[in-house]
Amino acid sequence: MTDTEPMNLTERLLGQLLAGTELFSVHLGIQLGLYQVLHEHPDVTDKVLAEKAGIAERYAREWLEQQAAAGYVHCTSLAERTFRLPDGAADVLLDPAHPESGVGLVTVFAGVAQAVPALAEAYRTGGGVPYAAFGSYTRDGIAAMNLPGFRHALAQEWLPALPDVVERLTKAPARVLDLGCGAGASTLALAGAFPRAAVTGIDLDEDSIADARRAAATAGLADRVTFLQQDAAAAAGDYALVTIFEALHDMGDPVGVLRTVRGLLAPGGVLFVADEKVADEFTAPADEIERLQYAFSVLHCLPATMAEHPVEAAGTALRAPTVARWAAQAGFASTVLPIEHDFWRFYRLSVLD
Repeated sequence: MTDTEPMNLTERLLGQLLAGTELFSVHLGIQLGLYQVLHEHPDVTDKVLAEKAGIAERYAREWLEQQAAAGYVHCTSLAERTFRLPDGAADVLLDPAHPESGVGLVTVFAGVAQAVPALAEAYRTGGGVPYAAFGSYTRDGIAAMNLPGFRHALAQEWLPALPDVVERLTKAPARVLDLGCGAGASTLALAGAFPRAAVTGIDLDEDSIADARRAAATAGLADRVTFLQQDAAAAAGDYALVTIFEALHDMGDPVGVLRTVRGLLAPGGVLFVADEKVADEFTAPADEIERLQYAFSVLHCLPATMAEHPVEAAGTALRAPTVARWAAQAGFASTVLPIEHDFWRFYRLSVLD
């Protein structure tokens, strides 16, 4: 180790401390509705922000100045201390469904941070931290992170990679199962893509299923979409399509789940999986995407899986050869699909003859 290495590491940690603390300040702005007030009242003062958002004026002043210092908002008058959102910021900070939304990124960061004491204990004992223990910020953050893709890309870009499945579900009534559906955005997008299909979403998390049922009622799809809080092993029926979006790596018995799905598919049915896009082999140092996946694994995905007393705890960095191995053990052939995505890799699993 050279004399400069300790200082370089310290500088890196300082930069990450800055990034993390500023991210928490953005989280406050989202949760307290401060960005919404800025959007609705350009050139706002601390007094107006405090009145409209229902916060103390002294906090309003400090938050506005910090946001301007960080470059998240513009100070339009130093003398009058007026502030406004930059162009395009409302899409990122106020609309979870927008393709450029950052709401989920900020919210999930706050949620994972809340679980650190429980994580430390799990690491000492070898136990886990149940998904529900990560709280609403983690649940809402994950849902918000995935919402833009389900709204804008699932039907338009992802499903066309399965032309035979699309043709089958378009021409005749059929059944679709969405495993690990979370708050239901993927399930509702599938129902929108296939108006003749009966779609079922399954998840173990009670609060996620409650959110999903509310979303279905709001979307007017409660008569055609069913949400069930249950294990995949309890599912029944013949499905033309089963989907698992960013949930396979969280399952404590992934091969067992895949075997269950194999028994649920109708003749010619397909399992469509989307999971993390990482290198086929471990390398170090890694690129930023793989670093992010490992950070989530250390702080969330692996501890949540460990709480299930897993047969195999994969962690977030689910590699394509691992998916192929699991698929073969469960009686599937696995094909990586040519779908472009920054964070996910997509697989078609077909039953072996």
